[in-house]
Amino acid sequence: MDDPRPSLVSNMPEYTVSEISGAVKRTLETTFGRIRVRGELTEVKRYPSGHIYLSLKDENAKIAGVVWKTAVPRLGLTPENGTEVIATGRISAYGERSSYQLIIERLEYAGVGALLARIEAIRQRLAAEGLFDADRKQPLPGLPAVIGVVTSERGAVIQDIRTTIERRFPRRILLWPVPVQGEGAAQAIAEAIAGFDAMRPGGDPPRPDVLIVGRGGGSLEDLMPFNEEIVVRAAAACRIPLISAVGHETDTTLIDFVSDRRAPTPTAAAEMAIPPRLDLVADLTQKNSRLLGALNRMTQTARLHLTRVERGIPDLPSLLNQARQRLDDRSERAAMALPALVARCRTTLVAVERRLPDPRHLTAPARTALGDQVVRLRLAAPGLVTARRTGLDSASHRLIAAAERALAACRGKADRILPRMSDAPLRALLREARAHLAGLTPRLEAASPLALLQRGYVLVTNPEGQPVTAAKQVKANDRLRLHFGDGEVDTVAQGGSTASPKRGTSAPKPGKQATFDL
Repeated sequence: MDDPRPSLVSNMPEYTVSEISGAVKRTLETTFGRIRVRGELTEVKRYPSGHIYLSLKDENAKIAGVVWKTAVPRLGLTPENGTEVIATGRISAYGERSSYQLIIERLEYAGVGALLARIEAIRQRLAAEGLFDADRKQPLPGLPAVIGVVTSERGAVIQDIRTTIERRFPRRILLWPVPVQGEGAAQAIAEAIAGFDAMRPGGDPPRPDVLIVGRGGGSLEDLMPFNEEIVVRAAAACRIPLISAVGHETDTTLIDFVSDRRAPTPTAAAEMAIPPRLDLVADLTQKNSRLLGALNRMTQTARLHLTRVERGIPDLPSLLNQARQRLDDRSERAAMALPALVARCRTTLVAVERRLPDPRHLTAPARTALGDQVVRLRLAAPGLVTARRTGLDSASHRLIAAAERALAACRGKADRILPRMSDAPLRALLREARAHLAGLTPRLEAASPLALLQRGYVLVTNPEGQPVTAAKQVKANDRLRLHFGDGEVDTVAQGGSTASPKRGTSAPKPGKQATFDL
């Protein structure tokens, strides 16, 4: 049954959730359209979409924040947890979660104290890793051929460096232009240092021999890219000697601790990188003078020492010439001595030969007499009856003795002459003559009538000593001498001889025959 009482009507407006969410969002965006919020960054997260979500907090509250992808390049710094910053943006609501958040368009460090605290934290962390150790620093080249510069192409730094190098010693300069402040400057500087280090030596363009990283003066916020960790690590990893020239002399950045040399200004960095031409010329002139003086002193010392040594050394060319002269003289004398020696030996031999009697002449009379005696003995042997043996024996002995004396005389002369003769053929000739003479003795003895008489034959001679070789030569009462082997006997013939019968005839009648009275 319907309620008869009338319904209550309210004057409060009725909103949907979307309307309330939109109203809150419009109110926040209208009221806080452009604000700056100071706080400490926390819960920083970078998503693959490119957006960065974070929170800002202080001692009592926390507000969520977001950096859209399109605002990240213009943010001014890289968000890190624990960094106190001033975020510039606007407040907006997120209706799906019924929450509000700060849409951040720019981040700034919250005062010098925050910057210095962050720089000190980075410095302590990198120092603990040993990036600032002195033993890691490299010496600068004496005269680099190519100088690399990392700085802005529009600033005065590159002009100061170029003017200084042109004035001191013109060298080739390679500029890698980079932004030196603002968002992305640290990344660009690190990439430039790594790019120079990656160049190939001798390539096109050539790899620099020394590197200058610098910019002009500015505030601490302006110099912050050179305090970023990415830049410091790139400078530490660079194999090229690096000179940092950031700001003025009173400015100090973290790249100054890791660089090989720190220059107070870019002009001073150029002066460190290249020596002045006039100083080099003067230094080379001085060194050249010193080198020439040292060489002159060394030459004089060596010449003095050589002079002293030369005085103790004989004149080698003279000694050599004298030795050559003696050698030539000895060679000539040796060449002449041998023919002269042979000639003297030949003359001596000829003289000895002329004085030496010919053995054939010595034995010729004995040989002739012996032959005659043999013939006469053979002819007279059949008719010999008696003979004086003593005379024949003495004659034979005298003949043999004379021959032996002649042979002995020849041997003696040969023995006296032979040792003084040095010519081998002549000695051999004399030895042959001696052997020949020695061989005549047995032949003479074999032909001697004394040896024939030893076999029973008798040699008959007349009183004149001539041999009687036929019986018809003997007459009655002839005096004869019979020569035997052991002596001689005188006898007288008693009658004449008779002829011997011829073969084939009868024997003759006995007649008168020769007989001997001894």
